[in-house]
Amino acid sequence: MNCLIILLIYVLGAVATLASNSKNAAKIALVTSLINAVIALVLTGNYLNGTDVSFTQQWMTNPNISLAFVVDGLSLTMLLLTTLLLPIIILASFNTLYSKANQLYALVLFMAFAMAGTFLAQDGLVYYIFWELALLPIFFIGLLWGSGDWAERKRVMITFFIYTFAGSLFMLAAFAYLYSLTGSFAWTDLTKAMLTTKEANYIFLAFFLAYGIKIPVFPLHTWQANTYEKSPTIGTMLLSGIMLKMGIYSILRWQMPIAGNVSSQIINTVVVLCIIGIIYASLIALRSQNLKRLLAYSSMAHVGLIAAGAYVGNITGYQGAVIQMVAHGFVVVGLFYVADIIYKRYDTYEIKDMGGIRAQAPKFTTFFLIILFASIGLPGTFGFIGEFTLLFALSEKEILYAIFAGTSIILGAYYMLKMFQNAVLGTTDTKVFAEVTTKEYVVLTIICVVLIGLGIYPKLLTDLFIF
Repeated sequence: MNCLIILLIYVLGAVATLASNSKNAAKIALVTSLINAVIALVLTGNYLNGTDVSFTQQWMTNPNISLAFVVDGLSLTMLLLTTLLLPIIILASFNTLYSKANQLYALVLFMAFAMAGTFLAQDGLVYYIFWELALLPIFFIGLLWGSGDWAERKRVMITFFIYTFAGSLFMLAAFAYLYSLTGSFAWTDLTKAMLTTKEANYIFLAFFLAYGIKIPVFPLHTWQANTYEKSPTIGTMLLSGIMLKMGIYSILRWQMPIAGNVSSQIINTVVVLCIIGIIYASLIALRSQNLKRLLAYSSMAHVGLIAAGAYVGNITGYQGAVIQMVAHGFVVVGLFYVADIIYKRYDTYEIKDMGGIRAQAPKFTTFFLIILFASIGLPGTFGFIGEFTLLFALSEKEILYAIFAGTSIILGAYYMLKMFQNAVLGTTDTKVFAEVTTKEYVVLTIICVVLIGLGIYPKLLTDLFIF
């Protein structure tokens, strides 16, 4: 058994979901995602035992393109993140009344197929195809099932599409140039290309436009908050939990190995932009009164730190980026799910209209607090492991980087705890907040167990890394 089976099952599941009726669509999608989660765990066991679970087949000879889906420590970690988060995201959406649900869940599975392909592909052109394929389903998910005024939602999603698609064209141009030098799109060949510093600079910047938009990195972030806010919760969780990791993964997989001899001035500039984004997003989050928008900017601050660590180019930064990608994936899915639960009870994302939840729903409050603590990097949670490693990596590069990036911890703790105080504590005589349902209990329990379990014993994940 090799990794190709995961891609095939996602495609078959998407077709089966599309052919089903809306009543059974979520169940089929959930079963498909659970099957792939189990297969991914089996592949992990085989990989750790030394079995080759990759797949490589020549696709074309002119141009030289291979269907190369390679499993190593980095790609396997991201595959696990995708396959394990997807059933959580789908289960979280159960009992939500979506029109044409079969089409929605088919798009969700197709998006998972594209994201998994992006993480596994080690042929540049095949990787690019999967990268672009992942954009289509999330565009339609946000456009057709998002919230708010249709005209506004259409404007937001088209802006998102144009931003990400246009940035990706620069990456395609970089691959085309590299092919002209090497005669191959294979990762192993591209990383051996002898680039001058000038060539490396241009290749690096071309990749940065694609990845900086996807992550997003300041000042390429302007699409993010509106897109997160207008997308349905299932779309927001896919975007923030998995899709933006494609950009950070690609820094580690493609950008840095290929253009590693880029000018140090460019690297320093990019790291500074990431740190500016951390502080900028944190300050915007401080003033945000809409819960979903606050979480969007909080996510931007966190991924800015991950990107900064990835770009410093040392082993510690690599390790910290991978750890925090996984931690952030579970944290942000949990936070947006909590926001969705509150919205369904109170019919608002405005923090000023909330309050009185703790007295009515102590279990929900406990779950919320655990996920919030992981978000601000409290010791004992997985978020602490990642943030500490990233800040240490930045300090190895330049102590000022770590100092300024570290402000995200202080600011993040302030605005998250302030939000929790206003949204959850206090009393209310007019609004009723029901305790968590069985489905909500299961989803939140899984997320909290992962965040605490890996916070106490991160070796379960870090054993997968190859340095």
